Amino acid sequence: MSSRPALVVTGWGAVSACGWGASPLGRALGAGETAIAPFTRFDHAGYETHVAGQAPDPPVGVEPLRRRRWSWAERFGLAAAHEALQEARLPGGLGAARAGVFFGSSTGGMFEAEELYRAWRGRCLDRAPLRLLAAHRVSAPADAVARSLGVTGPVETVSSACASGALAIGLAARALADERVDVALAGGADSLCRITFGGFNALRSVAAEPCRPFRADRSGLSLGEGAAVLVLEREESARARGAPVLGRLLGVGASADAHHMTAPHPEGRGATLAVERALAQARLEPSRVDFINAHGTGTELNDLAEYRALRGAFGQRIGTIPLTSTKGSIGHLLGSAGAIEAVATLLALRDQRLQPTAGDGEVDPQAPVRLVRAAAPATIRVALSMSLGFGGCNAAVLLGCAEGQ
Repeated sequence: MSSRPALVVTGWGAVSACGWGASPLGRALGAGETAIAPFTRFDHAGYETHVAGQAPDPPVGVEPLRRRRWSWAERFGLAAAHEALQEARLPGGLGAARAGVFFGSSTGGMFEAEELYRAWRGRCLDRAPLRLLAAHRVSAPADAVARSLGVTGPVETVSSACASGALAIGLAARALADERVDVALAGGADSLCRITFGGFNALRSVAAEPCRPFRADRSGLSLGEGAAVLVLEREESARARGAPVLGRLLGVGASADAHHMTAPHPEGRGATLAVERALAQARLEPSRVDFINAHGTGTELNDLAEYRALRGAFGQRIGTIPLTSTKGSIGHLLGSAGAIEAVATLLALRDQRLQPTAGDGEVDPQAPVRLVRAAAPATIRVALSMSLGFGGCNAAVLLGCAEGQ
């Protein structure tokens, strides 16, 4: 069997309710702050809940991203991609490189499609750019990034619910290992929209207050929006061009529960398998994992199933591994969740510091994880980022610190 090339992260970018950029995300996560609050993206008076992780307007200085010709999801993806390329010292675009774009998304530009429909119902289409009709496609964010950067290699979009962003990282890793590309932009983008907000409210899965994953009295999830992009390269070629190595992609595992359309398998068997496959690809024992960024939505079923899945992979040690959930700070970014949580995990690896889970309350005794309550220095060599989605889609991403294991 041929050896798998070492893959490294040379750049990252993010947009979230914390702000435009990976730095505001890192600051908020390090402080255990939440950016989930009342929002204005659309009128939500008719729904049961009224908070979400809405991204702020683009800052002054990025005028192209302020124009309505782009959907919000496209704007998020473009900003994250450009930031990632700056970090990777590839600011001039990728037209001359053998590059590919691998994105996850759940709804693409659905918000803009909703706005166009409302304009049509109100007979005021002249107020809404028809170009936004094309943005409704789930592939729109990836396509916008490819056009903006001149990428002529593979452009692929994964839409496997909340595992999409993590699965896109897996697609990018495979393309690099097969030498189909030399540079891969892997990530995802999604925006708030009525169809998802209303749908999760109809399922009674949304909390009235910012979500508090793994707490005994948690009451549901919070939705968010934004994007994240990783620049991935084979280590040999990254070193040759003098690129910074920010972290390592050690392995990606995927599985399906084959159980239920919305509910996870109660014992988390599929998620356990995803972790085991990621460890096998990385050729690591479970004992090597020092930190877990859990899917951690804050719903009763998900948190319990995820705990049981992690217990299946790590045994009783799961009660000793520091674990956090980024969703307490920024909400659930759906198709982009796995991507932005991979960035959050890489920030923890870079800083060698545990990120607390926002919110208060005692840990659920039925899921006795070692939930990080306060920021603290730690030795983190290998970290796991989990993503679990509707339909039983599961993905596990193993990441390592820049200087190796």
